[in-house]
Amino acid sequence: MGSSINLAEIPRRELTGPPSPDRGSCELLRAVARRSDPCPAEQIDRLAAGVGNWNALLHTAREHRMSAMLFSFFQEAGRPIPARAEQSLKAEYNRNAFHAIANAAELIGLLETFDQAAIPALPMKGVVLAASAYGNLTTRPAGDLDLLIEWKHLRHATQLMLERGYELVTPLCTDGIPVARDNHQYEFERKSDGLLVELHWQLDLVFGKFRRDLGLGWAWPGRRTTLLAGAEVPDMSPEFTLLMLCLHGSKHIWMRLIWICDVAQWIQANPALDWEQAIREARRSGLTRALALGVLLAHRVAGARVPDAVLQRFESDRAASGLAEQIDRNLFDAPGKPPEGRIPYGIRLLSPRDRLRMVFSLDFWRPNEMDLKSIRLPLPLRWLYWILRPARILWNVAARRRTSPREE
Repeated sequence: MGSSINLAEIPRRELTGPPSPDRGSCELLRAVARRSDPCPAEQIDRLAAGVGNWNALLHTAREHRMSAMLFSFFQEAGRPIPARAEQSLKAEYNRNAFHAIANAAELIGLLETFDQAAIPALPMKGVVLAASAYGNLTTRPAGDLDLLIEWKHLRHATQLMLERGYELVTPLCTDGIPVARDNHQYEFERKSDGLLVELHWQLDLVFGKFRRDLGLGWAWPGRRTTLLAGAEVPDMSPEFTLLMLCLHGSKHIWMRLIWICDVAQWIQANPALDWEQAIREARRSGLTRALALGVLLAHRVAGARVPDAVLQRFESDRAASGLAEQIDRNLFDAPGKPPEGRIPYGIRLLSPRDRLRMVFSLDFWRPNEMDLKSIRLPLPLRWLYWILRPARILWNVAARRRTSPREE
């Protein structure tokens, strides 16, 4: 992208407000999320009149990446809102529109570069999702660019990124492996225009380190193409995209409303989605509960129309239904808060088979950063961390049993 405008330098209106919006703001954002159920003018007026603090609303919309959708909501309805709020939303919308166009142009260029170097790459989320699910690049927030590649191509891909003016911002070890290895990604920034790119070679759920098969080989065979700014780009199949969106949202405890909207909008945009294939692949890949949780949230919060048989199947999963209820309840007051329960959230996302697989994996018992911080041992005694870790895990389980309500 040859633009001389730096995205990072485009001014944003600073908004102040409490971390939790008032009830009217929450109702309004929930209405915006339900894109499949347009609000009549009278209801929009009522929702807008119920907003007690517009600064808090705009602050919350930004935190949940809903500013562009909120602006479009009022523009499409032609309903008036306070002038300062409209100016702020318009500025945010314009900034996002420029960012989306810049991302689309750069993504096309990156894919061409990788293709010439015989490096297969699949875009994830971002502008491709905006184009294929929302039908409008400016509706969904444009963040960074995410590309899924194979580990064996990472070194070559990194060199190509450097040649395009990017800097690798991921801390490296001496052997060239990221310090945060469990993240399975390299992060790049191009300071000339503020563009950010992440190269992933693995997709993970919360405890994904014991299951390492969700890479490019998982999604590449069923790929399709999507039209992006007049160019055809590779895209995941509808079923794999749904799983990827549910995996991503579940990993981050659905702390942003836009991620729930993504799932709902994807379901709406793909009426021919093969639900049985998605469920089979979720079972094979350890994503059964993540899929159920994402679809239940999309239905309850964003009004996604899910086939009755599929919805009943997911609602019959007590763990997934309970998690969806807690996340929905905390969506604005405590976004990202781990749901309460005797069993940690990350483990509740796993099937019984995957829980056993996790417990019997070496990585689960390997001392981690929290173990090292719990007690400081001199170098000759660090082997004791392997004994202390099981003790700490058992202590944590006992503590949760004392303080958490009994789960179904």
